[in-house]
Amino acid sequence: MDKYLGDDDKTARFEAMVMPHLDAAYNLARWLTRNQHDADDLVQSAYLRAFRFADGFRGGDVRAWLLTIVRHTYYSTLRDGQAQRGDVSFDEALHGDDDDSADPAAIAASRDTGRTVNAALAQLPQAFREVLVLKEMDDLSYKQIAEVTETPIGTVMSRLARARKLLLAYLKHGEQDGI
Repeated sequence: MDKYLGDDDKTARFEAMVMPHLDAAYNLARWLTRNQHDADDLVQSAYLRAFRFADGFRGGDVRAWLLTIVRHTYYSTLRDGQAQRGDVSFDEALHGDDDDSADPAAIAASRDTGRTVNAALAQLPQAFREVLVLKEMDDLSYKQIAEVTETPIGTVMSRLARARKLLLAYLKHGEQDGI
């Protein structure tokens, strides 16, 4: 961003640049923190950092840049001991889109499936869960995920394959246990 722009111009340009990616930032934050309150705080802190350093953005993928800031903010918060670890899983019933016109039985079945998948996803190690969320929920490319996580593309692909395999195993195990 241009340092010669007025504050209103900088704010408007920043909002136009990053606000379209707010949902992706919240999605990643919810999965990292496993707590809606902490996710709200994380996204707010990340957006403040992004605004502060927006002059340093030199083009490229804004979404990947923003998600990198969300991720760095999360890990620096953990490192500094500021995070409160609530172990609340992402709940599709609370955060998903509800279609009131749908069949109630279909809604209930969908919520049960969502809870089962979320429970299995929550069991994944952080590095695997992170790449799976970025790929499958935020639809980032391997290159974007590598940029966000600051790992080589080969590592991203490997983690994604292992995450999918573990998730499937957790889901199969859950079915056997009647979950």
